[in-house]
Amino acid sequence: MGAMSVRTQSSEEPAEAVHRAGFACFVGRPNAGKSTLTNALVGQKVAITANQPQTTRHTVRGIVHRPDAQLILVDTPGLHKPRTLLGERLNDVVRTTWAEVDVIGFCLPANEKLGPGDRFIAKELASIKKTPKIAIVTKTDLVDSKTLAEQLIAIDQLGKELGFEWAEIVPVSAVGDQQVDLLADLLVPLLPEGPALYPEGDLTDEPEQVMIAELIREAALEGVRDELPHSIAVVVEEMLPREDRPADKPLLDIHAFVYIERPSQKGIIIGPKGKRLKEVGIKSRKQIEALLGTPVFLDLHVKVAKDWQRDPRQLRKLGF
Repeated sequence: MGAMSVRTQSSEEPAEAVHRAGFACFVGRPNAGKSTLTNALVGQKVAITANQPQTTRHTVRGIVHRPDAQLILVDTPGLHKPRTLLGERLNDVVRTTWAEVDVIGFCLPANEKLGPGDRFIAKELASIKKTPKIAIVTKTDLVDSKTLAEQLIAIDQLGKELGFEWAEIVPVSAVGDQQVDLLADLLVPLLPEGPALYPEGDLTDEPEQVMIAELIREAALEGVRDELPHSIAVVVEEMLPREDRPADKPLLDIHAFVYIERPSQKGIIIGPKGKRLKEVGIKSRKQIEALLGTPVFLDLHVKVAKDWQRDPRQLRKLGF
């Protein structure tokens, strides 16, 4: 950094600098690195990162606390061409979210040329006039400088073609932790002035039940993604502290249902002699305990909810 940009507090300046607070959301094709970026900025695992696209179905917010600002990250589901009612509903959620946030970060992986999916999203972005848009080039650790330069030029062109100007184009590597702070520095000035909207300790305002359901869903999908890519929904029916436990040894009982669409999928989830479901339970229980910081007894049951992705009543019940 040059000496020019070092800001010192002189005696004439008021001690109270401007504080900003607002919402940003990251968009991009599945696997463009949105959740990884959210986690890198927040510094804790909040959104669920998976090697399967479209696992973040719920708006998960990570909160970045800084002395000069509070940046609330809203994680919208991926925008895609809808094939089912669920798809259409997700797309509506995405558009309303985009119109409501203060800044949109469009994530584009450095190692993949711009494709039709990116254009589809960029066109949608172009129609949302007021919101400033930052292009974030992710996964820069995977390419050489020439490829990166070409990608930056292509992204600049894409904006011009669609008739809008990027507020910034920033290369980052969340994995190598490169420029993640810089990204926050660029996002903050685009937020409105105002006090913090959440108390200091909050990292996410996602209700715990939803995060827990997401962890279970993630564990249940592991290893069977090809057979059941999206036909799993998890509902946490209840979370109750176990009675008659000493204060220093609490235990939380969690009862959850894993919903699948067809009876034939039951065997896949449960596995021979229930072995798979047991593994799912062990794996997700560890993560839930890490999330909540207390020991958990997890009770998992598999239920069939016929074709829930196409049925509005079921969708509502399952929280979509």
